[in-house]
Amino acid sequence: MSASTPNTAVERQPLLVMVGIIRDASGRVLISQRPPQVDHGGLWEFPGGKVEFGESPETALARELAEELGIQVISSQPLRRVRHVYSTRTVLLDVRRITAYSGIPHGREGQPLDWVLPDDLNSKVFPAANRPIIAALRLPQLLQITDGNLTLAREIQLLQFRAHDLADTEYNQLAHQLFTHCEQHGVRLLLNRAPDCVAEVPRHGLHLTSHRLMKLTERPGAATELIGASCHNAAQLARAEQLELDYALLSPVQSTASHPDAATLGWARFAELVTAVTLPVYALGGLTPADLPTALAHGAHGIAGIRGFYGAQ
Repeated sequence: MSASTPNTAVERQPLLVMVGIIRDASGRVLISQRPPQVDHGGLWEFPGGKVEFGESPETALARELAEELGIQVISSQPLRRVRHVYSTRTVLLDVRRITAYSGIPHGREGQPLDWVLPDDLNSKVFPAANRPIIAALRLPQLLQITDGNLTLAREIQLLQFRAHDLADTEYNQLAHQLFTHCEQHGVRLLLNRAPDCVAEVPRHGLHLTSHRLMKLTERPGAATELIGASCHNAAQLARAEQLELDYALLSPVQSTASHPDAATLGWARFAELVTAVTLPVYALGGLTPADLPTALAHGAHGIAGIRGFYGAQ
């Protein structure tokens, strides 16, 4: 049996594992090394462990981190869920950001620990199920969308260039300028255009419209690029996950100035749709950076915005 042909009994009863993401003041995340005698021995992982019978996920996470690291969890927020099929079993990782804790993390079981910046994490030394977590950690919580305006909101690290009314030639010329500007400010640029139209344009990734997304049968772009898509319903989110995209935008959460009469999802429906998938999802539609805590509480990875971001200088 291989990961591509999983045992259906294993699929029906995945092992639920809680994972805690702990950051220090420099943005580094805490990782620990697995003992040599266990499965995946010697590889590195994010701390946590399986949920015991009768435990709530929050209780299991707090217990595991107390046992492994000697810390007491005060609060946490969802980051993402990862389902992975190994040769012998399926695991479902419920990954949470630890937003507050007491104590000083140390290897209570003798395991080596390290603090590493997300961009410096080497996915090859982690179990395969941990690799989507690394991808999520490298995604910022704010994604700004621009029509070509060079003004960047404060703390923006990811910018999508969306200008559907521009001809390809004009779009590509402006994309070159944006790329140079983004490189100077440490921002990654995503191009919202048909992949073949921007094949020669420098970029850090691609963003797909929902229409392009549903026509694809495989993930576009280079393996090193960020690839995301706009989604508005469950079917589109499922396709984005099937193609193993890095993220999705889900909209509209609230009414927008450009489409004030359009039907909106609302936070309750947004949370329901996000729960059904494991890829990181940004909330979009009538939002500003001030809405980030609300979005996180409803399962979003972060928020994306257009007009609401230009006032956040």
